[in-house]
Amino acid sequence: MSTEQRSVDPNLIEETKQQIRSFVNEIAQLARADIEPEQFYGEFLQRVIAALAAVGGAVWTVEEPGRLTLGYQINLHRTNLREDQDAQIRHGLLLQKVLTSGEPVLVPPHSGQEGDQQASNPTDFLLIVGLVKTDRDVFGLVEVFQRPDTLPATQQGYLRFVVQMCEYAADYFKSRQLRHLGDRQVLWTRLEEFTRTVHSSLDPRQTAYTIANEGRRLIECDRVTVAIRRGRRCRVEAVSGQDLFDKRSNTVHLLGKLATAVVASGEDIWYTGETTDMAPQVEDAFQEYVDESHSKMVAVLPLHPPQPALEEEEDPNKREPPPPVGALIVEQIEDNRVPDQMRHRVDVVRQHSSAALANAMEYDSLFLMPLWRKLGKSRVLVKARNLPKTVSITAALLLLIILACVVPADFELEGRGELQPVVRRDVFAEVEGTVVKVHVEHGDRVEQGQVLVELDNPTLKRNMEQVRGNLLAVEDQIATLRRRLYDRTTPQDERGKISGDLVELEKQEQNLENQLALYKEEAKKLIITSPIKGQVITWDVRRVLMDRPVQRGQKLMRIADPDQEWHLEINMPEH
Repeated sequence: MSTEQRSVDPNLIEETKQQIRSFVNEIAQLARADIEPEQFYGEFLQRVIAALAAVGGAVWTVEEPGRLTLGYQINLHRTNLREDQDAQIRHGLLLQKVLTSGEPVLVPPHSGQEGDQQASNPTDFLLIVGLVKTDRDVFGLVEVFQRPDTLPATQQGYLRFVVQMCEYAADYFKSRQLRHLGDRQVLWTRLEEFTRTVHSSLDPRQTAYTIANEGRRLIECDRVTVAIRRGRRCRVEAVSGQDLFDKRSNTVHLLGKLATAVVASGEDIWYTGETTDMAPQVEDAFQEYVDESHSKMVAVLPLHPPQPALEEEEDPNKREPPPPVGALIVEQIEDNRVPDQMRHRVDVVRQHSSAALANAMEYDSLFLMPLWRKLGKSRVLVKARNLPKTVSITAALLLLIILACVVPADFELEGRGELQPVVRRDVFAEVEGTVVKVHVEHGDRVEQGQVLVELDNPTLKRNMEQVRGNLLAVEDQIATLRRRLYDRTTPQDERGKISGDLVELEKQEQNLENQLALYKEEAKKLIITSPIKGQVITWDVRRVLMDRPVQRGQKLMRIADPDQEWHLEINMPEH
């Protein structure tokens, strides 16, 4: 024994110790890192296996009291547990026994109590099992598959190392719990602030602005938009992070259109890339908006006001929900995933937003409420000495309003107009080509069906000639084969082959005839005629079209019938 110890290189021992210390330091850093458990399991187990130079290992997590689930594994297949059902049962009972006892164990290979259904180690490896636990909770087990050909003292060292590493893993879970408690405290603080601010105003615009900005902070998404329902349409009232926005922009217009479609359907819509289960009008609105905004996740949720209290003898099942007052729109620009935590926060924001916005709109809908609100803020008007003047001015204003509504008056508008015939048609090119002849000029009278323009398409002509040549060649082959078929000197064994060739050639002939007919129909479209009787109203049509290449569907000119009715088109400015 002493001779073997003297033969070991001291430098190698020191290097091994340094590597183990390095692995331990890395595991300690992992325990302090803010990473997901799945990532921690993999990084942790790899370093434990490397430090022990073991064959493999596994991390078992406690999903429910008394139930273990495999969280991560390395070389589990080398234990052959997956191939032997009985071995899996005995191994599972062993893990359950360790979990129940709460003590780490060393289990030699093929050891345990007799019987197939008893806890034992059915593998060829030494099992080192440690518990990841705190004073109150057990988070899981760490199992290492080690080679059994080591001294008992060495095996005890393995066990002490695994127990120490399990303590680091327990520190990770304790830190994670503390972070969750901190996040929960921040969430409750934000929720309290959101609840307080969203119900602090009875102005619909201010309420919508608060919902959008405070709701985005609570949900932790990229953008929150509030749309208010006015009649059958929804208008975007507030966008998070923007005090002012262009209500005429294409994005805002499409967002209002999307909110209108979803509110009309009455269903919550969560878009993460798929639109197959949506109604056609909702699907079209989503596609238009996503193409414009490039959002990866869009949730549109109708905001229903709270249900009033039930009256006596009223059946709650027959009660119809009140119509929505608007919609809450939540967006993610880069990520289309929707965690359960986000859904829960969205539901909370939606519940408070529905009540706050419904109260604000109900209050604002009272008769002349904006006027009364402004008058109520001005104390000068309601003082005792000024009250008669205020009443007199108010009565005069009401009288003027009534007169304006009752007495008719002219309202003159000025704009540039253009007299246009009612019957007019645009002439389009039905095929591609180059204009070679223009038979009309501006102002010419034309009849229905009269030739206006002739096009030339060399490619079409070349294709027609090629098909004609192929058709003639096929017809010659058919004639030759028919002569051979009816020739009495043709052997009987060749007649069957000739008949088969004739069938193929006749099919080819039919296809070529159909193709030639299609080309002829296309060639007819090179001659463009007038769709109606009328007059050419396109200016300088010959200079514009002559020798110009045109595409299918391109507008060539306009024909109008001046003998029919006319109407006046007036362009009015919007301001």
